[in-house]
Amino acid sequence: MLNKKLNPKLLWMQFEDVLAPRLGLTVKERAVYSYLLRHSLVVGKLRLQFAVMSLARTLGLAIGATRQAVRRLDELGTLRVLKRGKTGHLVEMRLPEKIRALRLGKNGATSATGAAGEPGASTLEATDFLKTWALRKTIHDRERGACFYCLRRTPANVHCLDHVVPRVRFGRNSYRNLVSCCLECNTRKGDRPAPDFLRTLYRQGRLTPAELDARLRALKDLAAGKLRPQLPSV
Repeated sequence: MLNKKLNPKLLWMQFEDVLAPRLGLTVKERAVYSYLLRHSLVVGKLRLQFAVMSLARTLGLAIGATRQAVRRLDELGTLRVLKRGKTGHLVEMRLPEKIRALRLGKNGATSATGAAGEPGASTLEATDFLKTWALRKTIHDRERGACFYCLRRTPANVHCLDHVVPRVRFGRNSYRNLVSCCLECNTRKGDRPAPDFLRTLYRQGRLTPAELDARLRALKDLAAGKLRPQLPSV
């Protein structure tokens, strides 16, 4: 249970007027989040357990679209997935003022910029990094010319962008899911899970044990939003 009494009306206004538009939630993401919100924070609970299949059936959505909506809500920090298993997802919901991609003021307003006029977290989270050449370059710059997977130096004219979670598995064009890599790794990884591909590189002698551990940690940091590229100035 929550330690403080919430105002459901204010909470819903923050969701509809601030959180959803500021984060650029799609109609499906709004539907999933509003359902989870009604059955958690609105009734005074922080944590909620649910099955994606049942949630999809209740909302009239495809299972894949529902799963992707939950994944993106987790990426944005509106909720935190604590456990995935046969019994479903266990999530912890976040109050608007606790969401890292938002900065709520006293009047419920948000700011899209950070210190010294830098782009705010909400801008970063909503950005499609495949949209323009300048945005794609920020991912390459983040890796500093090295392949994210095998660490080999990659000439600018042959490096690629790879989806850590493949597009066929609903991987997004987020900075959390795109890495710069060499053409060979991009081709050989295909739709395989990134941790499995890294272990293949280790077994082939292309990564040392220390490098494998570092790459696996980098994957976790990437998914957690810790490896942020520098957005190009407008």
